[in-house]
Amino acid sequence: MRRHTWLEAADLDWLHALVSDWQLLADLSFADLVLWVPLRDGSGWVAVAQMRPTTGPTAYHDDLVGYVVRWGRRPLVDAAWQEGRIFREGDPDWATGIPIRDEAIPVRRSDRAVGVIQRSTNLTSARTPSRLELTYLQCAADLAQMIAEGRFPFPGVSADLNSSPRVGDGLLRLDHKGRVSYASPNAQSAYRRLGLTADLVGTQLGQTTAELCPALKPVDEALAVVASGRAPRETEIEANGSVVQLRAIPLTPGGTRIGAIILVHDVTELRRLDRELMSKDATIREIHHRVKNNLQTVAALLRLQARRISAPEGRAALNEAVRRVGSIAMVHETLSHTLEEKVDFDDIVDRVMTIAGEVSWPDSRITPLRTGSFGVLPAAVATPLAMVLSELLQNALEHGLRDRSGMLEVEARRNGSRLRVVVADSGRGLPREFDPDTASNLGLQIVRTLVTGELDGELDIGPREGGGTRVVLDVPLDHHV
Repeated sequence: MRRHTWLEAADLDWLHALVSDWQLLADLSFADLVLWVPLRDGSGWVAVAQMRPTTGPTAYHDDLVGYVVRWGRRPLVDAAWQEGRIFREGDPDWATGIPIRDEAIPVRRSDRAVGVIQRSTNLTSARTPSRLELTYLQCAADLAQMIAEGRFPFPGVSADLNSSPRVGDGLLRLDHKGRVSYASPNAQSAYRRLGLTADLVGTQLGQTTAELCPALKPVDEALAVVASGRAPRETEIEANGSVVQLRAIPLTPGGTRIGAIILVHDVTELRRLDRELMSKDATIREIHHRVKNNLQTVAALLRLQARRISAPEGRAALNEAVRRVGSIAMVHETLSHTLEEKVDFDDIVDRVMTIAGEVSWPDSRITPLRTGSFGVLPAAVATPLAMVLSELLQNALEHGLRDRSGMLEVEARRNGSRLRVVVADSGRGLPREFDPDTASNLGLQIVRTLVTGELDGELDIGPREGGGTRVVLDVPLDHHV
């Protein structure tokens, strides 16, 4: 639309709202819908949206979106735009070999037209319509009139096509007093599952629905408004072990409320699955929480044991084990607060760096610095990467920056599906005979095993320009999604 037309941003928003909800009109009409908007130079029309019905055969197998026609090639569309009213074709068009009856509905926003809907019905399966089909068509006619008058879509009300009830799920037609004048078989069945034993037709839907839900006392306001069809809203009711979703569409052609459409959908099974998923999510979070608690208990026991050992080497080994267990515990603690198996790794890195700075040598006065962002990482990457960074920071503080001040920096950069991490310090640097592939240091062995084995990444350890050590990690992320 921005490329082809003169329409304003507010017009675009209005048409977006219409297109988000016009599956309703297509299904009630048993017809295809094509939205035409005028070209910027006034020479014709461009098709910007298309919808096929789920209740009948399509009239157009081709995608018309982006199709441009000149003025005069769509006489009904031209007439509806010029006169601002609905135009219907008398005889069907056989140009495509299929009998198609066209209708043009002007789309009005405020005081002017912003487009035209071409409604095309495939008549190949034409027969004497049933009561259900007649009700659908009458509802479609009322909605079309509201579109032509600028009364539909409803301002400030958006429909979610993934969750809102559809025409085939169940439909009730109410009169202006809120009485049911027609109930489709699916709608009747949904109310049967709620516990209704009588026929819906002729009943006051708001009162009947409230009586089926005795737990809602006083009656929930949303339920009363939706069930009576007074406002365009959605709600759910639960009774007799079933859950039913209701959506009200007030019918106001000519500015007078003549009744409403109530779409009904039995969502009992969906809500049961939702509750199971919520239960599973809660269970997973609880598992992470317990793993974190158990790891903290292990760390506390190791810390107690370290205090009882007189040998400095043994005490240092146990303290290193405490630090490693703590790194894993931090990841599980973060996972226990989220619904997904993903974590914001920047927070974990900052905590690892803070702990490393606190346990650095007293004369070092080192405050690690992070630049760049790790972003959100899957748990399969976060856990080993936390241990790797903990080991690298500890090695830098213990071997490179011991008894001296200097710089210790962690830089993160994401490039597509890869993560590049650089840990650099301005310490003593690597020994002349150092070989990263044969080094016997336990910390480096852990780093090498985790990076190349578990993360399937690359590790490069070398001197830093200007003095010190520079470690580069290159880790693929798409393997762990």
